[in-house]
Amino acid sequence: MHNFQNTVMLIVFALTVFFIMWRPKGINETIPTAIGAAIVLMVGIVPLTDVVTIANMISGAVITILSTIVMSIVLESIGFFRWVALHIVKRANGSGLLLYIYIIALCFLMTLFFNNDGSILITTPILIQMMNILNLKTYQKIPFLLSGAIIATAASAPIAVSNIANLIALKIVGLDINGYVKMMFVPSMIGIMTIALLLYWYFKKDIPRNISVIPNHFSSHSNFFDRPHQELKNDSTVDWQLFKICISIVIITRGSFFLFSPLGIPIEWVAVIGAVLLAAIRMYKTREGISDIIKNTPWHIFIFAFGMYVLVYGLRNVGLTNFLVDLLEETVASDPFHASLTMGMLLTVMSNLFNNLPAVMIGTLTLIDMNIDLNTLQISYLAAVIGSDIGALLTPIGTLATLIWMFTIRKHGIPFTWSQYVKVTLLVVPIGLIVSLLCLYFWFEWLFL
Repeated sequence: MHNFQNTVMLIVFALTVFFIMWRPKGINETIPTAIGAAIVLMVGIVPLTDVVTIANMISGAVITILSTIVMSIVLESIGFFRWVALHIVKRANGSGLLLYIYIIALCFLMTLFFNNDGSILITTPILIQMMNILNLKTYQKIPFLLSGAIIATAASAPIAVSNIANLIALKIVGLDINGYVKMMFVPSMIGIMTIALLLYWYFKKDIPRNISVIPNHFSSHSNFFDRPHQELKNDSTVDWQLFKICISIVIITRGSFFLFSPLGIPIEWVAVIGAVLLAAIRMYKTREGISDIIKNTPWHIFIFAFGMYVLVYGLRNVGLTNFLVDLLEETVASDPFHASLTMGMLLTVMSNLFNNLPAVMIGTLTLIDMNIDLNTLQISYLAAVIGSDIGALLTPIGTLATLIWMFTIRKHGIPFTWSQYVKVTLLVVPIGLIVSLLCLYFWFEWLFL
């Protein structure tokens, strides 16, 4: 029976990951995950006691992410993202370098304020629209689009609330979001800035020094560089008072995560209050209902997270984490330096083999089965996050965000292959990964000296 369960678990997990990445006929990734989880539950690999544990573990994180996505839908409906696009081109003022810097900043901030997958979904169409407005050729578009996607995905590392996997694992290793940021923000930011600089160095020849815009593209009476703000300001569809109120609510909500977390107030409560308040104010000001929110919110994310965690628990129950514990415990327990590099590299490999969400879950469950002290557990976990958020960028399969990005640019008629992607990331990501892991070790040592 034991061997039968092992075989079933490995086959089901492999097929689930395969179909998540392949997505035949564009099926949602929730479908193969739900089918795989159902099989694992029916076979008895994951008992009902584990199901209750999983539900309690992921519910807060999923609610937080869903609330954040609701907020992004409201902001999009009031013209926020169009406003951002207009002002980025305005401020770049025809400079390719400035446009690159602003795009990197936009993608980074979108992930910090929302989440990595949401950031890709929001920013990629904005950037494609910018590239078309500026009449750039395909080879000139790629530096901005790919660099933005890589930074948007990596930007889920500095704060835990930008990635569902990071949020789920926090409670397991005894961290709150303030403790996470204290230990993680500086090292991961250094790594992200390193990647941004390396990407610019790689694409320097393809980024035009000076960019001209098609005259009168947006109106018959103004130049786009001179009057984007006025064009949006004069847009009768934009309620500027509502615009300012909504932006303020988003900023206050995100700040409240860090303010109320030390007081023991669950961040999902704060997230829900912010999302409900935002939707209610829009409804009051515009008389617009919530049908667009209901329609565009990915409610399936709860099923996906639950199903994936069932599969990971199944792997744990058939002995995968025991194998990893036996293989790595001595090295991880020896000192923080080896713990950081070992877990960072392990999660990089696993993420690029079968996606970072199951990888970070397997890594975290492996760590809690090790006999290591709390400090070593926490630096190991943070290194695992760096591996799953930054190291996973080596291949498109590493994160759902990069897969979404590949799908989106192809849908908009921009040809870009996996081999072209890997050609860039192989030169950039390993350096950023090593820099981040080394900075994590030295920063951790300095904090606890």
